[in-house]
Amino acid sequence: MNVKLFGEFFVTLLVIVDPPGMVPVFLALTGSMPAKARNRAGTQAVLLALGVIVGFAVAGQTLLDYLHVQLPALQAAGGLLLILVALQLLTGKTDEPAEQAGTSNVALVPIGTPLLAGPGAIVATMLFVQRAESVDEYLVLAAAILAVMLCVWLVLRFSGVIVKLLRPAGIEVLTRIAGLLLAAIAVQLMADAIFDFVEFYTGQG
Repeated sequence: MNVKLFGEFFVTLLVIVDPPGMVPVFLALTGSMPAKARNRAGTQAVLLALGVIVGFAVAGQTLLDYLHVQLPALQAAGGLLLILVALQLLTGKTDEPAEQAGTSNVALVPIGTPLLAGPGAIVATMLFVQRAESVDEYLVLAAAILAVMLCVWLVLRFSGVIVKLLRPAGIEVLTRIAGLLLAAIAVQLMADAIFDFVEFYTGQG
């Protein structure tokens, strides 16, 4: 087993996904749910993120080439999506009944993607896959992805302890803070995408 490759990819992906940083947003979106529904949302989000990252690892470059889509465009799209969610959190318009919204809506978008399986995680995965030269190295990368997703699942699974400590008033405050953080992340994503586009077309010219 290529321990160096595993370590590099594991640390890179873990830092990008940032499980501790996900907790405020996860709790802001699922804090009003019953514990069972919140746990299910966390599991669904992790499974979706795993599927998206693996999918892009296997066929990401081919898909983007076929659609004539550049990575900065994917990044900008993720930023726009996060802006919408951030506005909902900041204005407090996220109070759909849990039964109506279901865990799937919040778990799949924005938690599963683009927060967990976002442009950064997708790009990092595609770059490491391009570096791999044997079946063994592909298996090492797969093991690293699974290890990162397990870490994320554990963090989300035990975030319920924080909910008990914060109570409804604390969750309300956390929701506003999470909205502000999400807005900042979204603006950064779009700014990076614009910079990459300018650099690409300037380089071509």
